[in-house]
Amino acid sequence: MPQGTDTILVTGATGNQGGAVARELLASGHKVRAMTRSPEGTAARALAAQGTEIVQGNLDDAASLEQALAGAWGIFAVQNTWEAGVEREEEQGKRLADLARRQGVQHYVYSSVGSAHRSTGIPHFDNKWRVEEVVRSLGFPSYVILRPVFFMENWLSPWFKPGIDQSKLMVGLKPDTVLQMIAVEDIGRYGRLAFERHQELNGQAIDIAGDELTMPQTAVVLSEVTGRTITFEPVPLEQVRQFSEDFALMLEWFDAVGYNADIAAQEAQYGIRPTRFRDWAGRQTWS
Repeated sequence: MPQGTDTILVTGATGNQGGAVARELLASGHKVRAMTRSPEGTAARALAAQGTEIVQGNLDDAASLEQALAGAWGIFAVQNTWEAGVEREEEQGKRLADLARRQGVQHYVYSSVGSAHRSTGIPHFDNKWRVEEVVRSLGFPSYVILRPVFFMENWLSPWFKPGIDQSKLMVGLKPDTVLQMIAVEDIGRYGRLAFERHQELNGQAIDIAGDELTMPQTAVVLSEVTGRTITFEPVPLEQVRQFSEDFALMLEWFDAVGYNADIAAQEAQYGIRPTRFRDWAGRQTWS
């Protein structure tokens, strides 16, 4: 792809994954068009200051998507289960892929989820697999599917941060369960790679991770970076299930099966040094 001339549309550009991909592409001199529902927001203005074209778009609005896609060579496509719900996320993913093909997009990069292809029975994994199948069926000149595992940034979310603030790592996992994790910045690097090496990677689906730890090991790292003792406190799955059946099924699957990204092989093949949890955690604000 000619660097700096072909437009790459990034959806979710003011969120975690899209924002990381947009920043990586911009830093490498690519022409980025960022789609957001809030073009006047702080995150959008920051991207605009870096030379990004900002367009307003909504994953539920086909007309806005068509406008955002017009003239784009490539697209980074991501949707959010926890915002849209499982069924609506799937609709959004299929709609965007179909419209992108109709609009003549040449290269499609879809952010799915680690192990989506393994029949997990987890609703927000299985729906992404069905979106993957649509992407594969549409006949794009080239496409790449990225499958990131559990985000390190999740520890800063309302799901877990309040407990960490109380010196407790509260998770519905067994003490010996190893959880693979990835920093969002690494997703950005793989996103850039998926565009720059689109011919080589065409048709591939790549499970990506940066580290793997048990929850007691995670608590030790958090204790070190926060300067206070963080203890792992398992949460009964029945309690998790009251909040979300989908989330509980995911935790059960983590205990029974788990992600299987080959971290060392990825680094050797793609040249992207994985961000380790200790390094990521040490850069965060925990107070």
